[in-house]
Amino acid sequence: MGLTKQYLRYVASAVFGVIGSQKANIAYVTLRGGEKGRYVAVAACEQVFIWDVRKGEKVLILQGQKHEVTFLCASPDGIHLAVGYEDGAVRIFSLLNGESNVSFNGHKTAVSAMHYDSLGARLVTGSRDTDVIVWDIINECGLYRLRGHKDVITEALFLKDKNILVTSSKDSFVKWWDLDTQHCFKTMVGHRSEVWGMVLLNQESRLLTGSADSELRAWDIDYLQEEKAEGETKVKKGKTLLDDDDDDEDNKEELDESPEERILSCRKAGSILREARDRVVSLTADAKARVIACHGNDSVLEIFTVLSEEEVQKKMTKKTKKAKKKAAKAQEEAAEEEEAAVPLVERTLNDEILRLTKIKASAKIRWVDCLSCVGGELKVALLLQNNTVETYSLKTSDKMPTANKTSRLTLGGHRTDVRTLAFSSDNLAVLSASGDTVKVWNRSTLQVIRTMVCEYALCSLFVPGDRQIILGTKSGKLQIFELASGSLLETVDAHSGALWSLCLAPDQRGIVTGSADKKVKFWEFELIKDEGSGSGQKRLTLNHTRTLQLEEDILCVKFSPDNRLLAVSLLDCTVKVFYTDTLKFFLSLYGHKLPVLCLDISHDNTLIATGSADRNVKIWGLDFGDCHRSMFAHDDSVMFLQFLPKTHLFFTAGKDKKIKQWDADKFQLVQTLEGHHREVWCLTISPNGDHIVSASHDKSLRLWERTREPIILEEEREMAREAEFEEDMAKGDAPVVPGETEGEAAPAAKKTVETVKAAERIMEALEIYREESRKMEEHKYACQNAANKIPPPKPNPILVAFGNVSPSQYVLDVIKKVRSSELEVSLLVLPFPYVPELLRLFNSYIHQGLEVELVCRCLFFLLKIHFGQISSNQMMLSVIDELRTNTVTKVREIRDVMGFNSAALQFLQREIESKEDVMFFTDATGQLEEKKRKRRRRERAILTIA
Repeated sequence: MGLTKQYLRYVASAVFGVIGSQKANIAYVTLRGGEKGRYVAVAACEQVFIWDVRKGEKVLILQGQKHEVTFLCASPDGIHLAVGYEDGAVRIFSLLNGESNVSFNGHKTAVSAMHYDSLGARLVTGSRDTDVIVWDIINECGLYRLRGHKDVITEALFLKDKNILVTSSKDSFVKWWDLDTQHCFKTMVGHRSEVWGMVLLNQESRLLTGSADSELRAWDIDYLQEEKAEGETKVKKGKTLLDDDDDDEDNKEELDESPEERILSCRKAGSILREARDRVVSLTADAKARVIACHGNDSVLEIFTVLSEEEVQKKMTKKTKKAKKKAAKAQEEAAEEEEAAVPLVERTLNDEILRLTKIKASAKIRWVDCLSCVGGELKVALLLQNNTVETYSLKTSDKMPTANKTSRLTLGGHRTDVRTLAFSSDNLAVLSASGDTVKVWNRSTLQVIRTMVCEYALCSLFVPGDRQIILGTKSGKLQIFELASGSLLETVDAHSGALWSLCLAPDQRGIVTGSADKKVKFWEFELIKDEGSGSGQKRLTLNHTRTLQLEEDILCVKFSPDNRLLAVSLLDCTVKVFYTDTLKFFLSLYGHKLPVLCLDISHDNTLIATGSADRNVKIWGLDFGDCHRSMFAHDDSVMFLQFLPKTHLFFTAGKDKKIKQWDADKFQLVQTLEGHHREVWCLTISPNGDHIVSASHDKSLRLWERTREPIILEEEREMAREAEFEEDMAKGDAPVVPGETEGEAAPAAKKTVETVKAAERIMEALEIYREESRKMEEHKYACQNAANKIPPPKPNPILVAFGNVSPSQYVLDVIKKVRSSELEVSLLVLPFPYVPELLRLFNSYIHQGLEVELVCRCLFFLLKIHFGQISSNQMMLSVIDELRTNTVTKVREIRDVMGFNSAALQFLQREIESKEDVMFFTDATGQLEEKKRKRRRRERAILTIA
């Protein structure tokens, strides 16, 4: 039986209108050896944009999947960018080609903090699930998960020279972790509320934390292990009869030293007062920790400078001199004969950290990043809450530095939410209007054609001919703009309340408007002489012809395509239908429990569909007003509804972030379009039905295209069930290692669909190996007993497909294809009956020298998690003994080869350095840059002479 009705699939085509999403931070990056401070990375929903702030254009887009970006962190070498997502995943992109080859999956919810260590070999991530995970970038695997915080992680920092991690959280605690033993050895409890940010200063001897008040608290860090190693070691003496009780008490105090005091002590050194009185939204420092930038919920960024020890000493010397002079003067005035004592000048925190300046941005600041450049120049990048990026520069060496705005990225997006959209009649132009601007976009290039300043727009349309546009505003006015010049032609005071809806008449001679002032007004287009232009040209205006007075606020108005009826939705949850010519009442549609926010009438005037704040969509017959079907459509209010041209299919948009396509004849859901990360306010369908544009609270405009691919509804439902299963699995608990109780440290990765599939592939490969081994044993036994030669059995088709590989080699190939970050969890999911076979295979692999590093990694992990069962199995003892001998021998051989190669490379480096008089990898880069600089100067000189 063939398909009775064919639906065509709509797919996401493009995202535009976003400059920077406020959910993720802003970060300076280096792109292809470019100059520092020129490129910034910002999140744009699920993508990451790299902006060239000098040119004001996008130079690279890092493509995401479906989850929103929540955090960005650039690597120390500037070549990679770590991106954290809403679902807890972390992907590392190369800024050379924009591709991502490394990804980690360990958190259950959004990544809220990330930081590289000084070498760029490890990455620490904190999440809303309160866990901290340390990842090994080189081996592409998780090292361990640290548990202890009770709320969202706000910052996590590695200490450079120590294997120590410090983390802060909204639970008001700052925790210090010893990464050698993976435990928390110190918890700072000096904050009364959430800790929103922290930075390390003075070669990591000071910690500065920002909380929910106006104080920036400073903590002095003393590394006590070093001090004890440098000083004389105290020898524990045995107690004698001559020792008294006081000495015994002293010894007890020395011996009963708390665990945290053995590593470091952290004591409050003071605090710096910010000008803002609200919480610290973000706190950051430059790479050298010489400049601190912080801000609250306002538009002011405060910048502090950290003085070096020499500068502090100079300052203290001057202070002491001043104090001496003051004391001497006071002595002379008092005419005292005795010599005055030298005044004691105490060193305070304000002598070490000075307020440098403040920057006033054009809107509220959401995130900040700063970068120190050569010559004492500080570059600051601000991501504002109104979809704008601003950059500033200032000289930190000046006594009174002033910040100069160097760039502002605004052209490609709206400052506030887009509340209305419209397509032109030729399907080429898209109108979007927000609280302050109206923009017209080219649909094919997604570039802005016109930007015009307007009032808060709620509804819009293109005038027939596409030369003018009309906006309905929150203040009740109609604004008419001309697209060619981008000028406002006229502002009409149409209503006394918010103008919620306007609709073009089917004969295209006028429009109808509905407002909160309980009136529906009819307008006709007119051409009048433009008195402003001396040429006597005519311009478009609107002439008010009729008014329909109703008893409730009007939320939506719509003409029927035959111009016979007018449907009006009211605040009393009903839809009333009137005759257009006489304005007499025809029908009342009641049944919604909350007001109807949107409605549309089908092309053949037979159906009317209504969407309400009660989350339901109802389909009515326009002949008798009977309700054909009521459908639960969205998980929140239905904000927009529109029929596809010349069909009974319609689209709805809701506050639940989804867009859905429905069949009004069969009353069923056809397709769900997911992509927006916030409430969808409106959408518009092109006149030919091939394109849809939607607008959301996430500041993005999204373009959807109709493809030629048919939709099979059963397949859609099956895919939805699979997605639900994957989501439930992602929310599940992390796998538990047998025999271990849950403590501060746990495995880093989590069980996902990918890890389960990888484990299944390993099990299938081991099954094939068992089957092939059994067939070969049977063949060998048959050959011994048979007189004639028996042909060997046919290999498994899978082995043939992979090039007639041996069964053992096939198992190794399958393990090699498992992603490095998912390998441990895949082996953890593997049932124990497969482990003995795997260990025997590992023994043969190591004996042959095949993938020794990978095999050792799998071997050690399996021995760790199945130690009890393996050691109690007598059959496995011989295998383990052979593994021990072979593994030690092979690892020693590999280590010797690596040592030999390393020595050879160092020898080659010395040879090249002595021949070319260039320090390898250090001076070479500098000399190349100098040559380029000289060449540019020469070219400029030639151009000047010419």
